[in-house]
Amino acid sequence: MTPAEAPALGRTLLVAGLRGFCAGVVRAIDVVQRPIEICDGPVYVRKEIIHNRYVVDELREKGARFVEEVHEAPDGAWLIYSAHGVSPGVREQATRKRLRTIDATCPLVTKVHVEAIHFARRGYTIILIGHEKHDETIGTLGEARDSIRLVGTKEDAESVEVPDPERVAYLTQTTLSVDDTREIAAVLQRRFPALVSPARGDICYATQNRQDAVRAMAPHVETLLVLGAPNSSNSLRLCEVALGQGIPSHLIEGAGDIDARWLEGVRVLGLTASASAPEILVQEVVDYARRSLGVDSVREFETVRENVTFSLPLELKALLPARSRLP
Repeated sequence: MTPAEAPALGRTLLVAGLRGFCAGVVRAIDVVQRPIEICDGPVYVRKEIIHNRYVVDELREKGARFVEEVHEAPDGAWLIYSAHGVSPGVREQATRKRLRTIDATCPLVTKVHVEAIHFARRGYTIILIGHEKHDETIGTLGEARDSIRLVGTKEDAESVEVPDPERVAYLTQTTLSVDDTREIAAVLQRRFPALVSPARGDICYATQNRQDAVRAMAPHVETLLVLGAPNSSNSLRLCEVALGQGIPSHLIEGAGDIDARWLEGVRVLGLTASASAPEILVQEVVDYARRSLGVDSVREFETVRENVTFSLPLELKALLPARSRLP
């Protein structure tokens, strides 16, 4: 449906059928909720379990205690690592404090950590495409700091130096823009013809699918709302993808963030949600749009469907009653 096909009266809201929680986020939330119910004593979580304030606040209300660093948890306490992963240094700190840890790191992030260790042990310089201050990047850097060079832009890729151009590999943060990463990788490939890439792409399937859905929606909407958090990389990338398609985009954490001025003259409004945004917030925006934004038609825009699931970490499975354990 194009803007010209909008109803003669009112406004249409086109909602991405593929949106919201990915398998890694579902797993991470479960990894916090279950220990709250079964562990002896308080359960601490290092950093935000995922980058979404609504989810973090909900888990806090259920009893989770969020801390920024390991030293804030009492000796011997339960501590959960966030979905973004941690460096070996963090694990060493936890061991010294005798913390009982449960690792909620997304398996796709763990894959990047394993690749970094693999290439470093083989004497490669690793070029990590990512954002310097993102929790995921910080964790990956910690696996082989002396061997890793971080680049975030094509300009960085043009200037990065390595000791041996014949032994260079690249990895990526899992939540990047597919297009931007491809462009940076192309610069690296030109500069280092022997460049080794990961066996399979590092960008998360859910990140890529949600970006593809935005690209597919772009010709059918005039403005896009992206539900997500300002510190969520995959949320920001969805906005960037829309802008790259010529569609104004606005990142919101909830319906209350919507500015009616964004919608002046807009007949077809798009809505999607990042991989860390809960469906309840989507429905709140839909209800608000019907009630306050002149929307009288809500339609889903379908692309692909996901059926990916991740099993719980082994240390959590060991704590669960036998009848509750997942395969």
